[in-house]
Amino acid sequence: MAVSAFGQMQGGEISTEQGILRVQDIEGNYYNTVKIGQQIWMDKNLETTRYSDGSPIPNNSDDAAWTGLITGAYCYFQNDSATYKNIYGVLYNWCTVVDERNLCPSGWHIPANTEWNILENYLGGSMGNGGKLKEAGYAHWISPNIAATNESGFSALPGGIRYFSGPFTYIGGFGYWWSSTESPNNLAWALTLSCNNANLIRNTCDKGIGFSVRCLKD
Repeated sequence: MAVSAFGQMQGGEISTEQGILRVQDIEGNYYNTVKIGQQIWMDKNLETTRYSDGSPIPNNSDDAAWTGLITGAYCYFQNDSATYKNIYGVLYNWCTVVDERNLCPSGWHIPANTEWNILENYLGGSMGNGGKLKEAGYAHWISPNIAATNESGFSALPGGIRYFSGPFTYIGGFGYWWSSTESPNNLAWALTLSCNNANLIRNTCDKGIGFSVRCLKD
């Protein structure tokens, strides 16, 4: 049964609705969802290691081999699926995000930068509103986890990153999520949330970095 929650956000009252449907990916991983404004999001990071047509995504655990990839690949933080997969999901490079075989389940897609912008605007803008996306408390975010309330129900977690050169960092402190929107100079747009501030940041990043992914309903 759907459960609604209402909060007073900057720019007016918004509503979120959780539990409206449950989604299964090609590998059988399940995702609950949350409706924020007119958008329906998965409420946790993607975990699949296959495209929606069943094709395997290469797992690349070697730093040297990860560097300079121009094809899709995934990994787990510190290459440790037992510790990190069920909490933070999988890290993907940008080539995986835009592969025509589709990373998200049928009927879902990786959000474009403009769709992240819709979410940002609905929450009241970038300044001071990132906390409405972050899971509250310190179970997964490290202190100070500024302004984290999760009023949106998005339940963002700090899954860290894998640099384009291979090393891992930022677990517990930062979460990064790809968009499907390309930018010049081998860059693509992404969303960033930090334990150290309340802002929702969208910027361009190297396509070879490993980031988390959230799927958005078509």
